[in-house]
Amino acid sequence: MCGTMSATFLVRYEPRSGATGTVDGNGSASDCGIQRVGSSSHPVVRFTVCPNQDRRLQAVEKCPAFHRRVTDMWIAIPAGSSIPPLIVVPVFFAAVTSHFIAVLANPRAGRGRHRGLLPGVLQSLGAAGHPVRLLAADSGTAAERACRQAVADGAVALVAVGGDGTVHRALQAAAGQPVGFGVVPAGTGNDFAGAVDVPGNPLDAAAGIAAALAAGRDQRVDAVLAVDVTGRERWFCAVLAAGFDALVNDRANRMPWPRGPRRYDLAIVLELARLRARAYRLEIDGVPRSVAAEIVAVGNAASYGGGMRILPDADPADGLLDVIWASRLGRAGLTRLKPRLRHGTHVTDPRVTVLRARQVRIRADGIVGYADGERLGPLPLDLTCVPGAIRLLR
Repeated sequence: MCGTMSATFLVRYEPRSGATGTVDGNGSASDCGIQRVGSSSHPVVRFTVCPNQDRRLQAVEKCPAFHRRVTDMWIAIPAGSSIPPLIVVPVFFAAVTSHFIAVLANPRAGRGRHRGLLPGVLQSLGAAGHPVRLLAADSGTAAERACRQAVADGAVALVAVGGDGTVHRALQAAAGQPVGFGVVPAGTGNDFAGAVDVPGNPLDAAAGIAAALAAGRDQRVDAVLAVDVTGRERWFCAVLAAGFDALVNDRANRMPWPRGPRRYDLAIVLELARLRARAYRLEIDGVPRSVAAEIVAVGNAASYGGGMRILPDADPADGLLDVIWASRLGRAGLTRLKPRLRHGTHVTDPRVTVLRARQVRIRADGIVGYADGERLGPLPLDLTCVPGAIRLLR
C-alpha cells in the first residue's frame, strides 16, 4: 500500500443538521487515521477525519513511505452539524507532488445527475500516469484561486468536471498558460464542450484527456479576453450575451423567488413585457457602428444557454470572434425568432446581422454582460480573440 502509486479513497462531506460523527462510523473522532480496505489487486485507503478547532474537516495521509501530508480536503461545516458522506472519490497520488493533474469538480452541475460518475472520471484521468489532485472550493472565487494555485504548483493539466460555469472558473487559470486544459461535460448546457467536440459521456471525455496527456498531444483553441472600464480582465470560451438574454439572466439572479428553473421562466416573462430595442455603440476592429437591437452577442463558440445556436458558424480555432445582433424585432418578432436559435436558422432573417472580427468593443447603458452563463460585468467591455490561448486535451 505504500508503493510509488496508491489508490486512495477520499471522502467528502456536506452539512446537515444533527450530531457530528466520523467518516465511516468505525474510527473515533480523534483518530484522523486511515483504514485499509479492498483487495490486494485493488488496494484502497479509506480516510477517517475529525473536526478541528476551525470547524473544518481535514484528511491526512499517514503512510510512512511519503513522510508528508499528501492532500487536504477542507469543507467548512457549521457548529452542531453532522458530517454525512457526500461522495467517495478515488484519487491517485505519487511521492512527488509536481506534474499532477488538477481537477475542479462541481457536484451540483447538471443538477447533480453525474455526481456518481466522479470516481470513475478521476480513475480514468489517473491512467495518464500522473497524480490526480481534486481541488477543494466552496465558492466560485475559491475555485478560481485553487485553480491558479494548482497551475502555479506545476499542474500539467487542469480539468473542469461540470458545466460551462465550471469551465469558465477553471479557464481563468488555464488560458494563456502552458498547462493542458480538459473538459468533462457534466452540466446542463456543456456548450463549450460541444463546440470543441468533447465526447458527451463524462467517462469517455476523461479517457480522451488521459490519452492526449499521455501522448503529449494538445489542440490549440482560441479564448476571448474581456476587459472592463476598470482594467479588470476575464476570459471566456463560449458566448457573451449582451442583449435580451443578458437582461433575463441578470433579473433572474436578483430574484429571491421562485427557486430553480421557474425563476428563469418568470424573468423571461417580466423582461419580455418591458422589451425595447436598445442603443448599442460598437467598435468592430476599430470601425464604429451604432445599432438599435434586442439581441446582441459575441462569441467563440456556436451555442449558449444549453444548445441555442446563436452563432452557428463560429469556429473556436479560427482566431476570430463572431458578432451578431438582431434589430427592432419587437415582442412578436423576438418570440418567433427565438425557436429558430435552436437550429441556427435565425441568421437568414433580414433583421439579423453577423460579422467576424478580432476585436470588439460593446457599449450600452444598463446592460450587464454574461459570458459562459456567468456574470462578466456591466458594459462597456473590450473583447479580444486570443488565438491558441487554450491547450485543449481531448
